[in-house]
Amino acid sequence: MTSLPASDKSATQFAESVLASQSVFRSVMNALARPGAIQTISALIERPQLLMPATAAVALALFDHDTPVWADAAFCAEPEIANWLRFQTGAPLVAAASAAAFALVSCASALLDFEHFAQGTPEYPDRSATLIVQADTLTEGPELILSGPGIQGTSSLRAGALPPDFAKRMQANGALFPQGVDLLLVCGAELVALPRSTHVAAKEA
Repeated sequence: MTSLPASDKSATQFAESVLASQSVFRSVMNALARPGAIQTISALIERPQLLMPATAAVALALFDHDTPVWADAAFCAEPEIANWLRFQTGAPLVAAASAAAFALVSCASALLDFEHFAQGTPEYPDRSATLIVQADTLTEGPELILSGPGIQGTSSLRAGALPPDFAKRMQANGALFPQGVDLLLVCGAELVALPRSTHVAAKEA
């Protein structure tokens, strides 16, 4: 997966920036270690309205001047978001999704095919993208069955507004392992991780 720097940022919107950043970083790592398990982020952050609380918190905790960031068209249409990201994180914003270490997706239904993002290389699989995807819900969408490292047997996820072929995309992504992208799905102050090692299947009717 993409390296996740836990750098301290003195000019953030966290009420207690260092402790809050460390707490968010732990939540992300816990989510990656337990795919499908929902984590709740409690940090209070002043942010542009279109950014969900968990999206903003992850950005403050993980982005820095060494992590190029791509944002989708809906985010780019709001200049306040680019200004906030530059000021709060120092991360460079890039026009090409393939050049980004992190990608911000405003709505799960607008998620591009994974081939648009950095997949890493056989020698450097960590040079891949982590996608931060805002979803309508993490509890009421069509059921997905998850299995793989960090999951005992199987678990389920009901994220809303994902593309209809999302399970097939994740299966193709997993087939590239150790290359491939990692996903953080967020809704409000909650997040769930789907690393490339997780097998995702649509529940059969």
